Amino acid sequence: MGHEFELPDVVEVGATPEQVWDAIATGPGIDSWFMGRNEVEGGTGGTVRGAFGGYEPEFGIRAWEPPGKLAYGSGTAPDGRRIAYEFLVEGRDSGSTVIRCVTSGFLPGDDWEDEFEAMRTGGALFFRTLVEYVTHFTGRTAVPLTVFGPPVGDWDRAWARLGTALGLSGRPAEGDRVELGQEGVVYAVNDQAVGVRTPDAMLRFLRGFHGPMVASHHLFAPGTDPATEEKAWGEWLDRVFG
Repeated sequence: MGHEFELPDVVEVGATPEQVWDAIATGPGIDSWFMGRNEVEGGTGGTVRGAFGGYEPEFGIRAWEPPGKLAYGSGTAPDGRRIAYEFLVEGRDSGSTVIRCVTSGFLPGDDWEDEFEAMRTGGALFFRTLVEYVTHFTGRTAVPLTVFGPPVGDWDRAWARLGTALGLSGRPAEGDRVELGQEGVVYAVNDQAVGVRTPDAMLRFLRGFHGPMVASHHLFAPGTDPATEEKAWGEWLDRVFG
């Protein structure tokens, strides 16, 4: 049967439209809040490419009006699957900016519910991370990190274990102060994700679609070595969730 969807998000941030545009319309900008590695060939008819684990999507740019409008999306697969993103960026006289984002598309099949829920909660986390980035890290570029941990059988227990590892008495909640190498704050929580902001990182823990705990981090410290960090976080995930 499948499912047609449209997921809107809107927020006002204390950043300029140009700063928001750099975050959503350049490879280094997208690297700093979305997921995986990204490249942008700008302009209408250009391309946004990503690389997340073994997934390497490619999206055609349909609207490119800096700094006000960006729209890109996939083609339609033989089974009807498609996804598209549209950003509208509006400056305010106060110096703030309103970001409107709509994610839309179609998920095929009769078992679309689980995939849609993962997309909905993941999209909410990514949008919130964009807000954190333009609010706290504008002008800095992150090294994105994706590490897959062990499979999880009991997610309630896994989230409680994460809380313990962060120095908490239970599952993390938004606003909790935590300790993970640096003092941080939990900036986002939903059924499938936890996000933590420190002075030099945004650390995200995701319920992987096929069962593992996934670390999808953005590391801003100068001199960060991806290979070293991947090894360290892989060991950390195994120790906490193995």
